[in-house]
Amino acid sequence: MPHHEPTGTQTRTAVVTGAASERSIGRATATRFARDGWSVAVLDLDGDGAIALARELGERFGVPTAGYGVDITDSAAVNEVAAQIAGSELPTVGALSNIAGVPSPVSFLDVDDALWDTIIAVNLTGTFYVTRAFLPAMIEGGYGRVVNMSSVSAQQGGGVFSKTPYSAAKAGVLGLTRSLAREMAPEGITVNAIAPGAADTNIRGDTTEESEAALSASIPMGRQATAAEIGALVVWLSGEDAGYITGTTQAINGGAYIS
Repeated sequence: MPHHEPTGTQTRTAVVTGAASERSIGRATATRFARDGWSVAVLDLDGDGAIALARELGERFGVPTAGYGVDITDSAAVNEVAAQIAGSELPTVGALSNIAGVPSPVSFLDVDDALWDTIIAVNLTGTFYVTRAFLPAMIEGGYGRVVNMSSVSAQQGGGVFSKTPYSAAKAGVLGLTRSLAREMAPEGITVNAIAPGAADTNIRGDTTEESEAALSASIPMGRQATAAEIGALVVWLSGEDAGYITGTTQAINGGAYIS
Protein backbone atom coordinates (compact mmCIF):
# COMPACT_ATOMS: atom_id res chain seq x y z
CA MET A 1 0.00 0.00 0.00
CA PRO A 2 1.37 3.45 -0.85
CA HIS A 3 2.00 5.73 2.11
CA HIS A 4 -0.24 8.78 2.23
CA GLU A 5 0.95 11.87 4.05
CA PRO A 6 -1.63 13.57 6.28
CA THR A 7 -3.51 16.34 4.52
CA GLY A 8 -2.83 19.97 5.30
CA THR A 9 -6.01 20.19 7.32
CA GLN A 10 -4.90 17.47 9.72
CA THR A 11 -1.47 18.88 10.44
CA ARG A 12 -1.88 22.65 10.36
CA THR A 13 -3.36 25.60 12.19
CA ALA A 14 -5.90 28.02 10.77
CA VAL A 15 -5.66 31.57 12.10
CA VAL A 16 -8.99 33.44 12.08
CA THR A 17 -9.32 37.12 13.00
CA GLY A 18 -12.56 38.68 14.23
CA ALA A 19 -14.12 35.43 15.39
CA ALA A 20 -15.29 36.09 18.95
CA SER A 21 -18.63 37.82 18.44
CA GLU A 22 -21.88 35.89 18.16
CA ARG A 23 -23.56 35.58 14.74
CA SER A 24 -20.39 36.56 12.91
CA ILE A 25 -18.65 35.28 9.79
CA GLY A 26 -15.45 34.90 11.80
CA ARG A 27 -17.07 32.64 14.38
CA ALA A 28 -18.73 30.53 11.69
CA THR A 29 -15.41 30.22 9.87
CA ALA A 30 -13.46 29.20 12.97
CA THR A 31 -16.17 26.65 13.76
CA ARG A 32 -16.03 25.16 10.26
CA PHE A 33 -12.22 24.92 10.38
CA ALA A 34 -12.42 23.01 13.67
CA ARG A 35 -15.23 20.80 12.40
CA ASP A 36 -13.07 19.88 9.40
CA GLY A 37 -10.12 18.89 11.60
CA TRP A 38 -7.91 21.97 11.53
CA SER A 39 -6.27 23.33 14.63
CA VAL A 40 -7.59 26.84 15.19
CA ALA A 41 -6.13 30.06 16.57
CA VAL A 42 -8.81 32.68 17.26
CA LEU A 43 -7.70 36.34 17.23
CA ASP A 44 -10.03 39.08 18.37
CA LEU A 45 -10.04 42.47 20.07
CA ASP A 46 -12.24 40.72 22.65
CA GLY A 47 -9.59 38.48 24.22
CA ASP A 48 -11.96 36.79 26.67
CA GLY A 49 -14.33 36.00 23.82
CA ALA A 50 -11.50 34.61 21.70
CA ILE A 51 -10.31 32.36 24.53
CA ALA A 52 -13.85 31.18 25.26
CA LEU A 53 -14.53 30.32 21.62
CA ALA A 54 -11.21 28.48 21.30
CA ARG A 55 -12.00 26.43 24.40
CA GLU A 56 -15.49 25.65 23.11
CA LEU A 57 -14.20 24.53 19.69
CA GLY A 58 -11.49 22.39 21.26
CA GLU A 59 -13.97 20.60 23.48
CA ARG A 60 -16.57 20.21 20.76
CA PHE A 61 -14.34 18.98 17.94
CA GLY A 62 -11.29 17.57 19.73
CA VAL A 63 -8.74 19.72 17.90
CA PRO A 64 -5.94 21.90 19.32
CA THR A 65 -7.10 25.50 19.74
CA ALA A 66 -5.98 28.78 21.31
CA GLY A 67 -7.52 32.22 21.68
CA TYR A 68 -5.69 35.54 21.74
CA GLY A 69 -6.75 39.11 22.41
CA VAL A 70 -5.14 41.44 19.89
CA ASP A 71 -5.78 44.79 18.25
CA ILE A 72 -4.98 44.11 14.59
CA THR A 73 -4.27 47.82 14.03
CA ASP A 74 -1.24 47.51 16.37
CA SER A 75 1.56 45.94 14.33
CA ALA A 76 3.74 45.18 17.38
CA ALA A 77 0.84 43.40 19.09
CA VAL A 78 0.11 41.39 15.94
CA ASN A 79 3.76 40.35 15.63
CA GLU A 80 3.80 39.33 19.29
CA VAL A 81 0.77 37.07 18.86
CA ALA A 82 2.31 35.50 15.76
CA ALA A 83 5.44 34.77 17.79
CA GLN A 84 3.35 33.29 20.61
CA ILE A 85 1.55 30.98 18.19
CA ALA A 86 4.83 29.94 16.58
CA GLY A 87 6.19 29.07 20.03
CA SER A 88 3.06 27.27 21.19
CA GLU A 89 2.03 23.63 20.87
CA LEU A 90 -0.23 24.43 17.93
CA PRO A 91 0.83 22.94 14.58
CA THR A 92 2.41 25.13 11.90
CA VAL A 93 0.11 27.82 10.54
CA GLY A 94 -1.23 26.80 7.14
CA ALA A 95 -4.20 29.12 6.66
CA LEU A 96 -5.02 32.71 7.50
CA SER A 97 -8.52 34.15 7.35
CA ASN A 98 -8.55 37.95 7.65
CA ILE A 99 -12.15 38.49 8.70
CA ALA A 100 -11.99 41.20 11.39
CA GLY A 101 -13.68 44.37 10.17
CA VAL A 102 -15.83 47.33 11.13
CA PRO A 103 -18.71 48.92 9.18
CA SER A 104 -19.21 52.57 8.29
CA PRO A 105 -22.89 53.42 7.70
CA VAL A 106 -22.13 57.15 7.63
CA SER A 107 -22.77 59.54 4.73
CA PHE A 108 -19.60 60.81 3.07
CA LEU A 109 -19.79 64.45 4.14
CA ASP A 110 -20.36 63.34 7.73
CA VAL A 111 -17.20 61.22 7.79
CA ASP A 112 -14.57 62.83 10.00
CA ASP A 113 -10.85 62.11 9.98
CA ALA A 114 -11.02 59.76 12.95
CA LEU A 115 -13.73 57.58 11.42
CA TRP A 116 -11.92 57.39 8.08
CA ASP A 117 -8.68 56.42 9.81
CA THR A 118 -10.40 53.75 11.90
CA ILE A 119 -12.21 52.14 8.95
CA ILE A 120 -9.01 52.00 6.87
CA ALA A 121 -6.93 50.82 9.84
CA VAL A 122 -9.15 47.90 10.79
CA ASN A 123 -10.34 46.74 7.37
CA LEU A 124 -7.19 47.31 5.28
CA THR A 125 -4.09 48.04 7.37
CA GLY A 126 -4.98 45.32 9.87
CA THR A 127 -5.21 42.80 7.03
CA PHE A 128 -1.72 43.89 5.96
CA TYR A 129 -0.26 43.61 9.47
CA VAL A 130 -1.72 40.17 10.15
CA THR A 131 -0.78 38.77 6.75
CA ARG A 132 2.78 40.07 7.04
CA ALA A 133 3.10 38.49 10.48
CA PHE A 134 1.95 35.00 9.48
CA LEU A 135 3.24 34.62 5.91
CA PRO A 136 6.80 33.60 6.92
CA ALA A 137 5.48 30.58 8.86
CA MET A 138 3.42 29.48 5.86
CA ILE A 139 6.34 29.89 3.47
CA GLU A 140 8.62 27.94 5.79
CA GLY A 141 5.95 25.29 6.39
CA GLY A 142 5.42 24.70 2.69
CA TYR A 143 1.66 25.27 2.74
CA GLY A 144 -0.24 28.54 2.74
CA ARG A 145 -3.73 29.81 2.08
CA VAL A 146 -4.66 33.44 2.74
CA VAL A 147 -8.31 34.47 2.46
CA ASN A 148 -9.16 38.16 2.85
CA MET A 149 -12.62 39.54 3.55
CA SER A 150 -13.73 42.14 1.06
CA SER A 151 -17.33 43.04 0.24
CA VAL A 152 -19.76 43.47 -2.62
CA SER A 153 -19.64 47.09 -1.44
CA ALA A 154 -16.17 47.35 -3.01
CA GLN A 155 -17.39 45.92 -6.31
CA GLN A 156 -20.59 47.89 -6.82
CA GLY A 157 -19.79 51.01 -4.77
CA GLY A 158 -21.62 50.70 -1.46
CA GLY A 159 -25.33 50.07 -1.65
CA VAL A 160 -25.61 47.40 1.03
CA PHE A 161 -25.16 48.87 4.51
CA SER A 162 -21.79 50.56 4.84
CA LYS A 163 -20.82 53.51 2.74
CA THR A 164 -17.73 55.10 1.18
CA PRO A 165 -14.88 54.59 3.71
CA TYR A 166 -15.80 50.90 3.98
CA SER A 167 -16.04 50.53 0.20
CA ALA A 168 -12.65 52.18 -0.20
CA ALA A 169 -11.03 49.96 2.44
CA LYS A 170 -12.56 46.78 1.02
CA ALA A 171 -11.48 47.78 -2.50
CA GLY A 172 -7.98 48.19 -1.08
CA VAL A 173 -8.24 44.62 0.20
CA LEU A 174 -8.88 43.48 -3.38
CA GLY A 175 -5.75 45.22 -4.65
CA LEU A 176 -3.68 43.82 -1.80
CA THR A 177 -5.05 40.33 -2.50
CA ARG A 178 -4.29 40.39 -6.22
CA SER A 179 -0.78 41.76 -5.91
CA LEU A 180 0.16 39.49 -3.02
CA ALA A 181 -1.23 36.49 -4.93
CA ARG A 182 1.18 37.27 -7.76
CA GLU A 183 4.12 37.60 -5.35
CA MET A 184 3.31 34.44 -3.39
CA ALA A 185 2.47 32.12 -6.29
CA PRO A 186 6.10 30.96 -6.75
CA GLU A 187 6.01 29.91 -3.07
CA GLY A 188 2.90 27.80 -3.70
CA ILE A 189 0.83 30.05 -1.46
CA THR A 190 -2.60 31.20 -2.61
CA VAL A 191 -4.21 34.52 -1.75
CA ASN A 192 -7.90 35.07 -2.46
CA ALA A 193 -10.64 37.48 -1.46
CA ILE A 194 -14.28 36.85 -0.62
CA ALA A 195 -16.89 39.49 -1.39
CA PRO A 196 -20.12 38.76 0.48
CA GLY A 197 -23.32 40.63 -0.17
CA ALA A 198 -25.92 41.01 2.54
CA ALA A 199 -25.40 38.45 5.30
CA ASP A 200 -27.50 37.54 8.31
CA THR A 201 -24.92 38.58 10.90
CA ASN A 202 -24.62 41.12 13.68
CA ILE A 203 -22.41 43.62 11.81
CA ARG A 204 -25.28 45.81 10.67
CA GLY A 205 -26.44 46.60 14.20
CA ASP A 206 -29.85 48.21 14.61
CA THR A 207 -32.18 47.44 11.72
CA THR A 208 -35.92 46.89 11.52
CA GLU A 209 -37.87 43.84 10.39
CA GLU A 210 -39.14 45.94 7.51
CA SER A 211 -35.67 46.98 6.34
CA GLU A 212 -34.39 43.41 6.64
CA ALA A 213 -37.34 42.09 4.62
CA ALA A 214 -36.84 44.75 1.94
CA LEU A 215 -33.14 43.90 1.73
CA SER A 216 -33.87 40.19 1.33
CA ALA A 217 -36.53 40.91 -1.30
CA SER A 218 -34.01 42.91 -3.34
CA ILE A 219 -31.74 39.85 -3.70
CA PRO A 220 -32.50 37.42 -6.58
CA MET A 221 -32.17 34.44 -4.21
CA GLY A 222 -34.71 36.12 -1.94
CA ARG A 223 -32.67 35.86 1.23
CA GLN A 224 -29.43 36.90 2.85
CA ALA A 225 -26.37 34.68 3.16
CA THR A 226 -25.78 32.78 6.38
CA ALA A 227 -22.48 33.17 8.18
CA ALA A 228 -22.01 29.40 7.85
CA GLU A 229 -22.25 29.59 4.04
CA ILE A 230 -19.54 32.23 3.92
CA GLY A 231 -17.39 30.33 6.42
CA ALA A 232 -17.67 27.18 4.31
CA LEU A 233 -16.30 29.08 1.31
CA VAL A 234 -13.38 30.44 3.33
CA VAL A 235 -12.49 26.95 4.56
CA TRP A 236 -12.78 25.40 1.11
CA LEU A 237 -10.43 28.04 -0.33
CA SER A 238 -8.02 27.13 2.48
CA GLY A 239 -7.99 23.44 1.61
CA GLU A 240 -5.88 21.31 -0.68
CA ASP A 241 -8.42 21.22 -3.51
CA ALA A 242 -8.17 24.99 -4.01
CA GLY A 243 -4.43 25.01 -4.61
CA TYR A 244 -4.64 26.39 -8.16
CA ILE A 245 -7.06 29.20 -7.33
CA THR A 246 -5.29 32.45 -6.49
CA GLY A 247 -5.76 36.17 -6.94
CA THR A 248 -9.53 35.78 -7.26
CA THR A 249 -12.50 37.55 -5.75
CA GLN A 250 -15.14 35.00 -4.84
CA ALA A 251 -18.60 36.54 -4.96
CA ILE A 252 -21.16 35.17 -2.51
CA ASN A 253 -24.15 37.45 -2.84
CA GLY A 254 -27.17 35.43 -4.00
CA GLY A 255 -27.07 37.08 -7.43
CA ALA A 256 -27.39 40.62 -6.05
CA TYR A 257 -24.32 41.72 -8.01
CA ILE A 258 -23.28 39.80 -11.12
CA SER A 259 -20.22 41.13 -12.93
